[in-house]
Amino acid sequence: MRFDRLIVEVEKMSSHVVDLKMLQNNFSTEEMRNIWNDENRLQKILDVEAALALAESELGVIPKEAGEVIANAANIKYFDIPDIAEQAVKLKHSLMATIEKLQSLAGDYGEYVHFGATTQDVTDTGTILQLKEAHHIILRDAKEVARLLVDLASQYKHTPMAGRTHGMQGLPTTFGFKMAVVLSEFERHLERLHSLEKRVFTGVLSGGVGTYAALGSIGPQVEDNSLQRLGLNTPDICWHSSRDRISEYGSVLGLISGSLGKLGNEFYNLMRTEINEVEEPFQAGNVGSTTMPHKRNPAMFEGIASLTKPVLHSVSLLHESLVTEHERDAMSWRAEWVALPEICLYLSAQLKSTIAVLKGLHVKQENMLKNLHMQNGLLLSEQIMFALSDELGKQTAHHIVYELAMKAFEENISFKTLLKEDAKVRKVLSEQQIDELLDPEKYIGLAAQKVENVIHSITSRGLLDE
Repeated sequence: MRFDRLIVEVEKMSSHVVDLKMLQNNFSTEEMRNIWNDENRLQKILDVEAALALAESELGVIPKEAGEVIANAANIKYFDIPDIAEQAVKLKHSLMATIEKLQSLAGDYGEYVHFGATTQDVTDTGTILQLKEAHHIILRDAKEVARLLVDLASQYKHTPMAGRTHGMQGLPTTFGFKMAVVLSEFERHLERLHSLEKRVFTGVLSGGVGTYAALGSIGPQVEDNSLQRLGLNTPDICWHSSRDRISEYGSVLGLISGSLGKLGNEFYNLMRTEINEVEEPFQAGNVGSTTMPHKRNPAMFEGIASLTKPVLHSVSLLHESLVTEHERDAMSWRAEWVALPEICLYLSAQLKSTIAVLKGLHVKQENMLKNLHMQNGLLLSEQIMFALSDELGKQTAHHIVYELAMKAFEENISFKTLLKEDAKVRKVLSEQQIDELLDPEKYIGLAAQKVENVIHSITSRGLLDE
């Protein structure tokens, strides 16, 4: 059949990474691809045309029978996508071929298809319907990431590890505290996702330049009736040239992607051979290298971190679409057709992979403890300084501890030994006190309490509820 042959030809010509069979699941999920594919995009456009026809027939704008006929015809099973695509190229218009096909299917009532609407009305509203479907997936998976972070933060809130600043060991922290920091970000992300729903999931059906000129005074009623049928909010005024809704949604997804990228990058670094404090899920048969058989690479961590850059570039493209020409134009508008699906697709892969990672993360507590002692007590220099400062003053104590720390570092001598041998230190601290002060497990501050605060905040507000 001609349809099957064309489908095969289209598949052969796939070139985007989300369409390549061997790579697409690294950059997207099938569930999200099904929202942004040709079939669903066209069906959403047809849903808008159906809702418009039903609203107009109910309000007496078009014959009563026309609404049902058009709505029944607005089903993708009657549409040959390759044929529509071929016609669109000839017409040099993104929607006209679809309208003409729907018109022919509606028979005598075909003249009432797309009555009083303009292309951007239908396309924008269809896009919002797609985005609303994508939103359910993103919200669901973001909640699951947050739940898993709750579990990790709670389980490891007392597990000491080296806290690092500028890539170097700074002071002790806990692994649970590290997870709670990201959990706190996800609390804000979930707030953002909920708060934007009313603003973003808003359609538009107001005609050529947004003034309802074709429909007159009944235009706003037609718009409201149509959008209610679609489960969308009604705008206060036409938003053809106001792209802030799309841009806001993309921005929030960019923030979520940033948190996931940061987490993936953090795990990547903690899995380094020399640090070896976490490891991603591994199963027999996983291959790290074609030439180095011993390798167990952080492939999942890298995959998560790698997707943040393309997401943020696409978010930037959405922001550039905020500047439009007059009442509307296709130059800025079409950039959204590229950027918005890509953001959703890449983020879907990040979320799915992060869920898998957090479920199977191997936390190496023994290595965390070993690394805490790697510098022979230097990690606790701050605690020694403050213990001395009560009697010697903070700046004087800093100078003393600094000199001893630099000597320990440069001459590879135990910091504890130098402290116990220093006369100024011994006047203030006993050997037993020095031993206690150099115990990293006793210098984690309020880490556990802050973890509990964050967990209580996100769980008590119902943000993780189904």
